[in-house]
Amino acid sequence: MNITAVIPARYASTRFPGKALAEIGGKPMIQHVYERTSRASLVGNVIVATDDARIQQAVAAFGGRCCMTRSDHETGTDRLAEVAAGLDADIIVNVQGDEPLIVPEMIDQAIQPFLIDSELRMGTLKTRIKCLHDFLSPNVVKVVADREANALYFSRSPLPFFRDKWQDLKDESFASGKLLCFKHVGLYVFRRDFLVEFAALTPTFLEISEKLEQLRAVENGIRIRVVETEFESIGVDTPDDLAKARERFKNLQ
Repeated sequence: MNITAVIPARYASTRFPGKALAEIGGKPMIQHVYERTSRASLVGNVIVATDDARIQQAVAAFGGRCCMTRSDHETGTDRLAEVAAGLDADIIVNVQGDEPLIVPEMIDQAIQPFLIDSELRMGTLKTRIKCLHDFLSPNVVKVVADREANALYFSRSPLPFFRDKWQDLKDESFASGKLLCFKHVGLYVFRRDFLVEFAALTPTFLEISEKLEQLRAVENGIRIRVVETEFESIGVDTPDDLAKARERFKNLQ
């Protein structure tokens, strides 16, 4: 099976312009993402998708493969679909360009169900929430799934709502596993043909309300397989996140 990972990366980030080129351990962030993605055992090719010449030049400098895209895309998935339309691939993996410490095994875990279920069209990851702050934070997307690990809903609100325990929620309840809930890890796997179809679908009510693009699939009755992973990564959305990523990288060394 031909599996290609595409890393959408733009320079004009609203909260942190130029973050794809922010340095971590002597390398631009996009290089860390590229190299870690390349180490996933099931991924055959890795491509950076960007509309910015500075990112293209940085990728070329470390010997990576880059594809220039239109600059008017509303979302990273739209940019991904433009690249996918011209690829001879069975599976496309969307790896976020702001995940410099992504663990290669996470990518393999998300791909694995596609090797078994030929009808599966979309997949992603989840990991356990271990503190009350993450459970309550609108910046941490929560996900609930059915017994076959297919997504039921994604939300920025606490999910599920523990009605009988709401007044007694504590960090310990999450850390110990007494309350099992999960945050969504924004890594996606698509059948290539479905990805092109998905990007062409009209944005839906819940998607617009929550600002969560994956809800477009849920509202259209598309199964999203949600694989649990024990690994965590650090998404870099702000300069504070960058400082945390640099510190964690230093500790890993």
